[in-house]
Amino acid sequence: MSYLEYRVQTIPTGWRKVTNLHWPLILVLMAIAGIGFLMLYSVAGGSFTPWAETQMQRFVIGMILMFIVAMVPIWFWRNMSVLTFIFSLALLIFVEFYGVTGMGAQRWIDLGFMRLQPSEVTKIALVMVLASYYDAIPVRNISRPLWVLLPVIITLIPTFMVLQQPDLGTALLLLVTGGVVMFAAGVHWAYFASVVVAGIGTIFAVFQSRGTSWQLLQNYQYRRIDTFLDPGSDPLGAGYHITQSKIALGSGGWTGRGFMKGTQTRLNFLPEKHTDFIFTTLAEEFGFFGGSALLLLYVLVILFCLFAAMRMKDRFSSLLVIGITMTFFLFFAVNMSMVMGLAPVVGVPLPLVSYGGSAMLVLLGAFGLIQSAHVHRPRGTP
Repeated sequence: MSYLEYRVQTIPTGWRKVTNLHWPLILVLMAIAGIGFLMLYSVAGGSFTPWAETQMQRFVIGMILMFIVAMVPIWFWRNMSVLTFIFSLALLIFVEFYGVTGMGAQRWIDLGFMRLQPSEVTKIALVMVLASYYDAIPVRNISRPLWVLLPVIITLIPTFMVLQQPDLGTALLLLVTGGVVMFAAGVHWAYFASVVVAGIGTIFAVFQSRGTSWQLLQNYQYRRIDTFLDPGSDPLGAGYHITQSKIALGSGGWTGRGFMKGTQTRLNFLPEKHTDFIFTTLAEEFGFFGGSALLLLYVLVILFCLFAAMRMKDRFSSLLVIGITMTFFLFFAVNMSMVMGLAPVVGVPLPLVSYGGSAMLVLLGAFGLIQSAHVHRPRGTP
């Protein structure tokens, strides 16, 4: 039996696709989202409006999207990867001229019923196109310079466009995600060592450019770095967010103050409590154990996805799952590090918990791609 015949005979169809979904992963995602609904209900003072109810509706739409994407064969998404990437770049260009400005940045497209952040789409589109690229080229060419140059350019184009919005946090996430896919594909380690050296030089240049005519970052981004290095230098200004976040984290202790009893949240000392700093609200109300429970659920998602990637029989599916998993990991790792003062405040939401429409829908659509790879992988022994 040829491998093509094997694939045709072993790939599930119809109702078997539903039964072959990765249901443990779905249940964990639902549990994480449930925690998000609970916290949004809490930060609204015991009300489903304005955040929890809307978030629930978006989650239902996102789950429907995930199931639809999962039912489509993975080869279709492979063939659509280039078009998806081009579409994401078109959205970034559109937002540059017609985007909605908020909090000093022009990052959103107003769709009427919600605001779409194109950079969220770009994160997944980048993973798709890189996975497709490495699936198409011979293994012997993966580390050859000319073949390494193209994925580097593919990664740098959206990174530069997102940086212009400006959105330093997402730009860095794009760089890291692209690098992870390249590393997983087998690109030689020497390239990454060169990037580390260049990164150190870039950091030096960033600090040296401050206050000059060729300043590399925006002033508010430098203030975030200052705040990260010394939050107490401006506790009522640039350091206010992280100072209040640390107070809330500390006041939660081991078991927390209790549901809807967090003083920092109730008295509105904690800023952005329904978006970027929602983990701090959770830690204040449910303490160390509550925060650890959420972290455990995130770790389960990572493990489920990595084990699924190990069972994939084609390079595209494996790299796709690894890339999306890394994107998910960076979301919660950066957010948690940020609110604990271990990383600068860069405005990265907590996945499936922070209030937000486009981030949730795109993320659930990405998990639909993982489900598609899982459902349509060949099974059995030829």
